[in-house]
Parts: sequence; structure tokens; C-alpha cells
Amino acid sequence: MVEFFDLDEFRTALVALPDLDMAAREGAAERNSQLTKPPGALGRLEYIAQWYSGWRGNPQPKITSPQIIVFAANHGVAAQGVSAFPSEVTEQMVMNFQHGGAAINQLARAAGAHLDVHALELDRPTGDFTKGPAMSEVDVVAALNAGWNAVGGDSDLLVVGEMGIGNTTPAAALAAALLGGDAADWTGRGTGVDDAGLVNKTRVVSEGLTLHKGQGDGLETLRRLGGRELAAMVGAIARARSLRIPVILDGFICTAAAMCLEHTRKGALDHCVAGHLSSEGAHGRLLESLGKEPLLSLGLRLGEASGGALAISIVKAALECHSGMATFTEAGVSTG
Repeated sequence: MVEFFDLDEFRTALVALPDLDMAAREGAAERNSQLTKPPGALGRLEYIAQWYSGWRGNPQPKITSPQIIVFAANHGVAAQGVSAFPSEVTEQMVMNFQHGGAAINQLARAAGAHLDVHALELDRPTGDFTKGPAMSEVDVVAALNAGWNAVGGDSDLLVVGEMGIGNTTPAAALAAALLGGDAADWTGRGTGVDDAGLVNKTRVVSEGLTLHKGQGDGLETLRRLGGRELAAMVGAIARARSLRIPVILDGFICTAAAMCLEHTRKGALDHCVAGHLSSEGAHGRLLESLGKEPLLSLGLRLGEASGGALAISIVKAALECHSGMATFTEAGVSTG
């Protein structure tokens, strides 16, 4: 088990993360050119297979152990009425996950993925970021450690998701702080707040931005405006990179958290693809800023890693075609 003691140690770990194995990717590209299909006939599936091969260091890999991790936490800012649901629902939904009754349980089973759920100090919400930092350095590092150590060493594809009443509010604040613009540009209805609720939520995000403006890199912004489950997702995404495990990003909240990594070390998300485009309005702009085109667009806004879980089947299909198809030589098919 790895333990970071402060944010600087985590920053140092980010610098040491491995890069894509170009030899494996080029080998995958060469194999792709020999498969029994016209060039480019499988569209983005061909790119996905080569990207995955490069990160796994194997020009002909398969996916056998996908992992989904859902992190749950509570937010002090929820007391300002930014959600349509009370904070008690976070713990209730964790129990639902644990008993197999949530959407993510069904989607994980359908994708053949192992699901882990980690509740992070639900009885101790983060601080209200309109009054001070959401987390101390000790708290944010503890959450990063929790995420880092939740990734299975035998996993070969990772999806991370979250549960936390009110957490579209810190996600909107992170997006605005890292990418600029007004609070209204990034704040959506989340769980379905009405017009008055949206005005209130936007006010809260704006106050947080004013208080913490220009206060450091992506990790420091995460400490000030984020939450434990967002930090845990950051830790897990970074750990996956260290193990050369490709990652599928989920929706708006996951992407906002991941943005903190990219704004701390450029290229830190090269091992990630966007699983889907959620119906939370600002998600598309987050993905555009990262240069990531979503694999799916189904109007989801559930969280829980649901969109990422659905995208597992797309990535698995890409690898099944790439690694399982015969080459022209193997199949005895003439090319000319």
C-alpha cells in the first residue's frame, strides 16, 4: 500500500508516471493494417485498439479484468441547498450499491466488470468552500491515497465514478476555476434543481470562485473547491497510469476531477478516453478542453460511473476485433 504524506509527494509521483509504449502502439497499427477488413472500416474502434495496446505495452492485448470503482463522500456546501436531495441520500445510496440495487450494479454485471464501492468519511462532510478551503492538505492527501490504493493491480481497464449529494457544485467550481468563465457558464441543474435552486447554486459557485481565485495548481484547486470522492478519483486515475491501466472517464463530475490532474501535469490524462457525453450542460466543454471525443451520447446524468461502465463494452469490442480477427495471410484472403 502506497501512502503519500503531502501534495508535493503526489506531484512528484505525477512527474514519474510512464508514457505510452510507442513500439507496442506501432505494432498494433501494423497488425491493424493486415486484418481482414478494408482500411479504416472499423472507424474509431481501430484508434481505441491501438491506443489501448500502447498503454498496455502489448500489440495484441485483450481485456479480461475491467474494474469499476465508485467513491462516495459528503459536502459541507450541500447545506446551502444546492441539491434537490438531502445529504443523507449519499449513505443510503452506498448501501444500495452494496446490496446490488443501483444502476451501476446492473451495468457492471452487463459489462463483465468488478465493482468496488468506497465510502469516504460520510459522517464528516468537507468544509463549505464559500467560507474556506473544502479540505485541509491532510484530508485531500488521505482521499488521494484512498483512490490510489483502490486500483487493483490485476485490472486491465478502469472506470471511476462517484456518489455525493451536492457534488455537481464543486465540479462546476473546479471547471470554472481551471478553465475560466463565469459560474453560470459551468453550473447546471445536477439532480434537478428548479430555477430558484439553479440561481442559488450559481451564487454558491461564484462565491467559492471569488474566495479561492488564483490559488495554485490543479491539486491545490482540488483541495480548495473539491471533495473527497473527487480527490479519490484523481488518485485512482493517477495510479492507473502508473500501472499502465487505460481509464474510461465518466461524466461531468469525474471529468472535472480529472481536469485537476491535467492542470498539474500536462498530458496526465493521455491514458484516458471519455466514456460518454452527459446531459449536464457543461460536460461537453470540459471534454473539448481536454481534446477528448466521447464514445457514447445517451443523455445520461446519473453519475455512479454509469456512462463509463456502458463504454467498457465499446472498448472491449475494439480489442476483440483487433486481437481476435484473422489477418489476410491467416485467413487465406487475397489482397490483390
